[in-house]
Amino acid sequence: MIRDRVVPPLLALAAFLAAWQLLVFAGNYPTFILPGPLVVGQRFVAAWADGTMEPHVAMTLAEIGIGFAGGALAGMLAGYVLARSSLANRVASPYLVAAQAVPILALAPLMALWFGSGLLAHALIVALIVFFPVAISTVVAVHGVDRRLLEMARSYRVTRSQRLRLVELPAALPGILGGLRIGVTLAVVGAIVAEWTGGDTGLGVLINLARGSLFDIPLLFATLLTIALIGVALYSIVLLVERHYAVPPA
Repeated sequence: MIRDRVVPPLLALAAFLAAWQLLVFAGNYPTFILPGPLVVGQRFVAAWADGTMEPHVAMTLAEIGIGFAGGALAGMLAGYVLARSSLANRVASPYLVAAQAVPILALAPLMALWFGSGLLAHALIVALIVFFPVAISTVVAVHGVDRRLLEMARSYRVTRSQRLRLVELPAALPGILGGLRIGVTLAVVGAIVAEWTGGDTGLGVLINLARGSLFDIPLLFATLLTIALIGVALYSIVLLVERHYAVPPA
């Protein structure tokens, strides 16, 4: 039931906020050290009301949207090729693993150096961080397609495109969407990391401003709250798509 899904998280949130407020009250922490949830909530509303938050959110969402779309598409294509070509798998897999082992914080300055500190560079960083989990989930999902379905498709002499569209994609879709769920949350992280390397607008830039020149710690917490809400919203969208397309009806 919807109540069983909604009530426990709300109770957990209420308990967390109460514990947070109690900690601030008991420790008598000043606002510039640890603001309470009421102060953060007021600053969150004020930041949206005075237009502080909107341009930064718009830029971060643009980076996430472009980077996630590019990284997810490239990851699915690469994953399918790796799953269906043993030669491609042997050749490319070590390089993919090696590339994934390089911290994104090390690549971000290089992207800023090569492509500037604008939307393109930030979207590329998002695409890079999204690519690997989507590619791996696609490989696993395609490998997991029932061999009997593939044999049946061959017996009907379907073309490769028909096999992909009618057999492999529907069977592998749940696994691919699982990778997209991971990728969309990593896309948010990638956008923030990219914005820390430079730029004029974005939630990562706003975090730096809030903790630096503005020294507005409640604004910093309000920005973190905004980032968390974006991550939850994007994850929920992918989850709804997964439930609609990948779960067979009862």
